Amino acid sequence: MTPTSSRTRPLARSLLSLALGGCLAMAAPALMAQSTAATIRGQVMVDSAPATDARVTAVNTATGLSRSVQVTGNGNYNLAGLPPGTYRLQVEAGGQSTSQTVTVAVGQTATLNLGVGGVAESAPAGEAQDLDAVRVTATSLVETRTSEVATYVSQKQIESLPQGTRNFLAFADTVPGMVFQQDGNGNSKLRSGGQSANNINVFIDGVGQKSYTLPGGVPGQDSSRGNPFPQSAIGEYKVITSNYKAEFDQISSAAIVAATRSGTNEFEGSFFWDRTASEWRARTPAELDNGTKVDSKEEQYGASFGGPILEDRLHFFVAYEAKEYATPKTLELLDDSRYDPADVPAELVAGIGPSNSPFKQDMYFGKLSWSVDDFNLVELSAQIRREEETIRNDGAFTIDRASFIDNDVSRYDLRWQYSGERWLNDMHLTYEDSAWEQAPLVGGNGYILTVSDYSDTTGLREVVGNIVSSGPGSGNQDKGQKGWSFQNDLTFSGWDGHTLKMGVKYKQVDLLSTERNFTNPQFYYDINQSVDQPYRAEFGRPIPGTAGGVTSSDNKQFGIYIQDDWEITERFTLNLGVRYDYETTPAYEDYATPAALAANLREWPNLQNSDIDIENYISNGSNRSAYKGAWQPRLGFSYDFGGDQRHVLFGGAGRSYDRNLFTNLQKEEQTTSYASPYRVWFTDVDGECRNGSGCVDWDPVYFTEAGRDTLVNSGQVSREYYLINNDLKVPYSDQFSLGIRNAWDFGETTWNSELAVAHIRSRDGLAVRLGNRRPDGSFFESGSNFGPPWDFDAPFGRLILLDNGLETRTNTLLAKFDKPYTNASGWGVTMAYTYTDAERNSNEDGSGIFDWPYAGYYGFLPVSQVPEHRFVTTGIYDGPWGVTFSGKLTLESQRERVGVNRTGDDPFFDYYKPDGTFGHFQLDLAAQKVWQASDDISFRIRADVLNVTNRHNWESYNDDWTSDEFGQHQLAIRLPPRTFKLSFGIDW
Repeated sequence: MTPTSSRTRPLARSLLSLALGGCLAMAAPALMAQSTAATIRGQVMVDSAPATDARVTAVNTATGLSRSVQVTGNGNYNLAGLPPGTYRLQVEAGGQSTSQTVTVAVGQTATLNLGVGGVAESAPAGEAQDLDAVRVTATSLVETRTSEVATYVSQKQIESLPQGTRNFLAFADTVPGMVFQQDGNGNSKLRSGGQSANNINVFIDGVGQKSYTLPGGVPGQDSSRGNPFPQSAIGEYKVITSNYKAEFDQISSAAIVAATRSGTNEFEGSFFWDRTASEWRARTPAELDNGTKVDSKEEQYGASFGGPILEDRLHFFVAYEAKEYATPKTLELLDDSRYDPADVPAELVAGIGPSNSPFKQDMYFGKLSWSVDDFNLVELSAQIRREEETIRNDGAFTIDRASFIDNDVSRYDLRWQYSGERWLNDMHLTYEDSAWEQAPLVGGNGYILTVSDYSDTTGLREVVGNIVSSGPGSGNQDKGQKGWSFQNDLTFSGWDGHTLKMGVKYKQVDLLSTERNFTNPQFYYDINQSVDQPYRAEFGRPIPGTAGGVTSSDNKQFGIYIQDDWEITERFTLNLGVRYDYETTPAYEDYATPAALAANLREWPNLQNSDIDIENYISNGSNRSAYKGAWQPRLGFSYDFGGDQRHVLFGGAGRSYDRNLFTNLQKEEQTTSYASPYRVWFTDVDGECRNGSGCVDWDPVYFTEAGRDTLVNSGQVSREYYLINNDLKVPYSDQFSLGIRNAWDFGETTWNSELAVAHIRSRDGLAVRLGNRRPDGSFFESGSNFGPPWDFDAPFGRLILLDNGLETRTNTLLAKFDKPYTNASGWGVTMAYTYTDAERNSNEDGSGIFDWPYAGYYGFLPVSQVPEHRFVTTGIYDGPWGVTFSGKLTLESQRERVGVNRTGDDPFFDYYKPDGTFGHFQLDLAAQKVWQASDDISFRIRADVLNVTNRHNWESYNDDWTSDEFGQHQLAIRLPPRTFKLSFGIDW
């Protein structure tokens, strides 16, 4: 094949005090329903003139919750803080009254003009989505006058579309600019554009679920097959891909805004069970190659129940969901022509082939909703997640090379909402506790068989690949976060033409990390030298008199914002907002570099000869401070050409700050309290030393802890130190968008379309790079642009530097065209197309840039996780015999693959696209039949077929430019293969 390639501080305390005090003072009398609540606004007309004395009341048809406001002098009304659902709007004016039933979605601001004696709608309409199973006919309002680039995911879509994971975030995959995917290990992640999954945030009932310690965006989503929340407890949600308003924090990518279900005035319950297993799926390529099919299963079950405790006043809702998986794995030797597979020891070969990876999850959710009176709503909710899994990665590993993971997440939220005539106050008091623990499945020493070749630059033997890894993994980890927060959001609608929102948040959260890598020593062998005598070992030890790899930080977070949605005219709206965030991380700010290490750093000639100013990384415990520049303007507009919400131009620009993950910030303290790893090189069996700093003669005693202690005590090993820049900033993104929304009538059917362009530039991402330098201070060998100085550790250890420096830039064209499902029509269709040009100034998705002296050295490279073209379409159809059919088709172009091109004398970073039109092609279908056994009980059965065509969507390729098989796929695929899933349920 012929790939396309290319070489490529301070804020015045008085100002903060004034802002905080002002916000709390305004909150005292009473407002805004933060991100999940809906707003209905408009104008009341009497005899074609604005009403001067009218009252508008909204009553939730399922719960009896009531909100009422008096119109202003020009007849305007604003009903804020409405939980998503169906409402009966009643208008009383001049002794006359009228009513209409409407449905509003999560986080929606809908405009609806009302007339006594006849309702005048100015919002495109359809039939109700009927959030809480209320069987009424209602107008489903559509939000068009927003500057956000946003899409709604309805409960009908969640209930009907084909799905394998019951992860409610999977339906965000239908939104332009979003990608939800299961990798070959069964782990699921959601990302938007060129930024990683770490940069999203999920808001459930207005409370952010951000992960502060580990990657994944929300706690528990770092390399997990689990779900973040019970799907049966989610009512609906909204996906904002850019230009969110000022109330959204700790985010630089997409925001997911979800509303949970509540109990109603009717006792209602549901039970579900679904299952697939090895006999219901096609063989994976590894199973076809091996001739054996691995036992596997995916089983999910759960129940939900809700109802009244006091009719119209106090309701409850509870949900439980469980997952039991055994995911097939592909264990195979390294595909490389530089070794003979016949030389691999038989006991290692016996440990490869098809395998599986077990997983178990339990999730609980409970909620009490108390409508005290027509002004006060109090809610108490709890969510608990417990999961255990054995992780086996696809690739060059034996079956015992696995880790056991224990993942626990608990969250509690007490909410009080007060609704006045012109005010709405929404207060949350929350507590969270999450913990993620990892340990090797077996004990002992790890065995890593490699293949080496001579380096063109150093002349030394260098590893070119791991043939297979066996035995225990390298270490133990226990990481998490726990603490409480207070947030208060206030909305004021008493100023004609303006809706003011403001809020404050304070959070005290303890970030915890125990990281003891290489507690199980790892020994490396070269197949071309000896499979019995190692050439290198890595192991860890706690440093006496220290915390031994345990790091904690009592973080404090503060956020404040103000937002004005200004209706300048009935057609033109401006959204003007600004927020400010501040966070202290004592583990970073108060850290002092050990005196001996500081002296060694200053005296090492290699650093003195380099362009690194080591003083930027040496802390005395008082020369660091928290970042104070996180000001975030958020601007947007919408212009309604006809004043009827059918053709609306919208756009915006804004800045949004995310945060630095504690798993990176704790490394500095962790590596000075737990030596990880100690490294030692042994002389090869032919007498050659492959380490520029020297080798130790091999002795089998080094297999024992006592033997390794002699290496440490004699100073014959090196270790690793992480050093963080003293002037660390916080990552952020700048976002710009422009688009148009349209409502098109085709007979009695209304279709909605949206076309938008967006540019997102993220900066100051945390880069982790190699601090080693050669004796002359250079990173590369003279005359070369490749080959990091791994073999040039300082006499006291290897250096790793952490700086701000990672950037991404993403240009997207987003198009969607949909006809919402309604009961009347019996069908619905969505279509979403995304063109993405995404690149970053690094070669990896994470923070590591060890092959480069600094971020951006090679310029910008394509983001290999994001396809250039992506099209997703879904459909729902009420067919004959009472069967509901649904489908989803996903098409992606081939993704760019980034690697090292070694075809010339000087290797360089390059990229290519594998052959083929589609990098991902997947058609999923489902059919569901419901039998009504009585007025109160119904049964349902459902069949899903995932990946109907059994298309192998390849996960890995041969990226060795020098190989005859360059660009050819390997055995691992993105899950699933063709899979049949059967579901059964009861509703009452």
